[in-house]
Amino acid sequence: MRNKFLETGQQGFSIIRKLRVVFSGLRYAILNESSVAIEIILSALVLAGCFYYRQWLDFSIVLVASGIMLVAEMVNTAIEGLCDFVEPGHNEKIGIIKDVASAAVESASSSGASPC
Repeated sequence: MRNKFLETGQQGFSIIRKLRVVFSGLRYAILNESSVAIEIILSALVLAGCFYYRQWLDFSIVLVASGIMLVAEMVNTAIEGLCDFVEPGHNEKIGIIKDVASAAVESASSSGASPC
């Protein structure tokens, strides 16, 4: 995609290319981060239960909470990957950065809705 301000990158916009990048990142997160895969499976089970019992309000709340939790987990994964790339060895400051990112995921998941 072309950057309007820097005038760099490829010309044109392709929704197919953009969706391919999105699904590639999601696929990578599911295959390489067990926590993402577990969260998706558990969220799907809870959503199926809410759908089965026709608890529409609970369904929508769980869907939004699951989405927030998934986004937080993927941002945490990206931060940890970037930290490991920048500093492969042990570094106390990198450890603090990773701890804060993990705390953000935990706060996003603990604010989620209760199951149906």
